[in-house]
Amino acid sequence: MSSSQHPVALRLERHVGGATKLLATVMGLPLVDGIFPALVLAGGVDTITGVLQVGLLVFGGSATVAVILAEMDGTPREQAKTVFAVGVVIVAVAAVEAAFAPTIKSVLDPKTFERFAALVMLAIAAKTASSRIGEYLPRPAVIVGLGMIASFQPGQFQIATVDYWLILKATAAAATGVTFALTVALTSPWLRDVVDIDRFRFGSAVALGILPLSLLGLAPGNAPLAVLVVTSLLAFDPGSTEDETDDAIEETAATEAMNEETTSPVNTSPSNPVGSQAVATDGAGSSDSDDAGYSYPSSEDGDEREPWL
Repeated sequence: MSSSQHPVALRLERHVGGATKLLATVMGLPLVDGIFPALVLAGGVDTITGVLQVGLLVFGGSATVAVILAEMDGTPREQAKTVFAVGVVIVAVAAVEAAFAPTIKSVLDPKTFERFAALVMLAIAAKTASSRIGEYLPRPAVIVGLGMIASFQPGQFQIATVDYWLILKATAAAATGVTFALTVALTSPWLRDVVDIDRFRFGSAVALGILPLSLLGLAPGNAPLAVLVVTSLLAFDPGSTEDETDDAIEETAATEAMNEETTSPVNTSPSNPVGSQAVATDGAGSSDSDDAGYSYPSSEDGDEREPWL
């Protein structure tokens, strides 16, 4: 990322080109790596609060915000069209994975798999907070695969009936993330000036790290959402825009003043044959400087004037 330096988006940017592909990769990664199915199987979308937390932290996380604000070009309407096109695919795939979730769950030990799902979320949170830490952690897909192997129970396999209520909740979670991304795209010109992306990234990583603790019952169920709200408030920094504007005005004024001094004409009249070598004094016009061969510029009416006038 050129602006946000987001670790996840930086790594993905090396492999995919273009803002649209990068956005699709960031939002679709939870579906490909098995993060979203793991959360569905672990009961992450069983409540309304869970739906909001999974949607905002998994699909509409800090990486999505960083891509939209730092990488996407065009008008807000054009950005919203791109986000909507990507979001339609994300919601459709999320619904399909939720449809197969009960069948997959029938061959897994729920308690063992929930622990591995928690490890996945902690690993992603660490990768989001620090790229250096992420270099030493395994990929989420590897952790999900190990969790399936550890909790695999082939004797209990059965083709479960489609749980439409679960599909609806999973679709709502994906739609929440897409809606959040659309909101960011439509308000991107304003958000770029008032939001500290790196501060939002770190706070989102903390909220994402609390999410698995809430799934395991070690933290209140709505704690990740509360942390995300506080993070959004702390990342809101409208004063930085005013400071940057004032600094730019001061720099422009200083540059113009230097240019005027550089391009101002030098008095090379007979009374000042040495031109720009006139020496500034304390205003007394002492005879010492005159004895040294220096003279002061004269005004049109012949009055003596100090060099800085």
